[in-house]
Amino acid sequence: EVQKLNQQLEEKNGEIQQMINQPPYEKEREILRLQKTLAEKEKAQATSDVLCRSLTDETHQLQRKLASTAEMCQHLAKCLEEKQRKEKGNSDDQIPTERSNQLLDNEPSLQALICNLQDENRMLKQKVAHV
Repeated sequence: EVQKLNQQLEEKNGEIQQMINQPPYEKEREILRLQKTLAEKEKAQATSDVLCRSLTDETHQLQRKLASTAEMCQHLAKCLEEKQRKEKGNSDDQIPTERSNQLLDNEPSLQALICNLQDENRMLKQKVAHV
């Protein structure tokens, strides 16, 4: 290990000596090349930072939307359960009222809304997993 490190040190010293022995214009050319490389790496790092921030913001936004959608789904499920309980109570009496007829008329739209929200919820989960 020590020999390996000594060999690497000798190689670096050789490179340094080679740079020292180069004419001044070669040194300047090497300095310019290194500065250009550094600028490119800094630009790449800045771009990466912006993309990371953007993805982080989008992830948080999707998580909030997912939580909101899940909350809405839970609310709609509770409403549907209450409606079904009321319908059972009304069907036991065998006297349908205007209210139960309205609920029956709205049931397909509620189910469609629930399906849409579930689809949106699934898509948001996929997006969050992808991000």
